[in-house]
Amino acid sequence: MKLSELPRRVAAIVESVEDAMPNDAIARRLRELGFVAGERVELMAAGPFTAEPLLVQVGFTRFALRRVEAARVRVAMAGDPA
Repeated sequence: MKLSELPRRVAAIVESVEDAMPNDAIARRLRELGFVAGERVELMAAGPFTAEPLLVQVGFTRFALRRVEAARVRVAMAGDPA
């Protein structure tokens, strides 16, 4: 499932960040921010218009992401068998 599809306030675990091209700057930045395999993530809220930006918590830090950026992060619901 994509992070952008995750229901609000439901814990998930990051599986991977998808690269759109070789040496993808956005994917690299997402990994630098902490979106790495095994990290706990939660969609906290969405903006009032077009549901953007998304407020995402990874670990103990919160970030505002565009929906297209969040769609690049693959997650599994916490507690689901891998």
